[in-house]
Formats: sequence, C-alpha cells, structure tokens
Amino acid sequence: MTTVFSIIAVVLAAALIALCLPRVVTVERSAQIAMPPAEALELIASTDGFQTFNPYKTTDPKLVITPFGPDAGVGSGFRFEGKEGKGTQTVTAVTETSVTHLIDLGPMGQPVQTFTVTPHAGGSEVVWSVTSDLGMNPIFRVFGLFMDRMLGKTYELGLRNLAKPA
Repeated sequence: MTTVFSIIAVVLAAALIALCLPRVVTVERSAQIAMPPAEALELIASTDGFQTFNPYKTTDPKLVITPFGPDAGVGSGFRFEGKEGKGTQTVTAVTETSVTHLIDLGPMGQPVQTFTVTPHAGGSEVVWSVTSDLGMNPIFRVFGLFMDRMLGKTYELGLRNLAKPA
C-alpha cells in the first residue's frame, strides 16, 4: 500500500509541477530578405505563395496540400497531411504589415501564426512567430519547453526559402 501511495504522490507532484510551467508559448524567428514588403505579404497571404517557401514541403516531399477558400486573403488556406502531422492553415487577418494564420491541429491545439513584415534596407525584415495556448494539459506544458528548439529550425528554413529569388 505504501508503494502505491508513493507512486500516486510522485505522479501528482509531477503533474502539479508541470502545471506551473507556462501555458502560452511563443516561438519567433526573423530574417532580412531582398523583397519589398508588399510582395512578401502577398506571398504569405496566398495559399500558392505560401507553398513557395513552406519549410515542411522542403523536409517532406510527400506532403499533401489541398487548398480551400479564395486564392488569397482572409479565408484562404489549405489542408496538409504529411510526416509531421495533419491539419489546416487558414488566413484569419491581413494588414499593411502582417498576415495571421490559424493552424488547426485537431487535438494537438490551434496555434496562431503571424508574419510581420517591415521595410529594411534593400528589402524587408520578416518576423515569423507562432503562439500556442497549451491549456491545462500538463503533458502539453512539458512539451512547450521544447517548442522553440523543435520549431525554430523549421521557421529558419522557411525564412531562407522565402529569401530565395523566385
């Protein structure tokens, strides 16, 4: 009985510690690219344009992309299914300096991805960020500790893809 109580105590303590971890996690990368801001925003806000720099297409040649909605702007988006998972990505806002996407990963959550594009010498500075609300799930909160390390390199690849001349 003491062993069972000890195991339960350890599991409860681990869960409580995990719940003390941040609920909201943001991963962000930036790069300077030789492209005018309006042109970069146009690519980012377009389903076809996004695919020209989508880092997951680089790392998963079998990635299946199925567009939906308008070609560009609010409501445009795509379904994806590949080795990294499946879900949807939908443009939810477009301004003069940013494009926001909602990514729906089903039970894994709904991170919000934002590209902010500002003029920079010879082109643009592009900041790619994603914010995830990990909720009250202690496992997701532990997972959140590793999100920067896991997603950061992917976003760096995407920004390098975006910087390549068409």
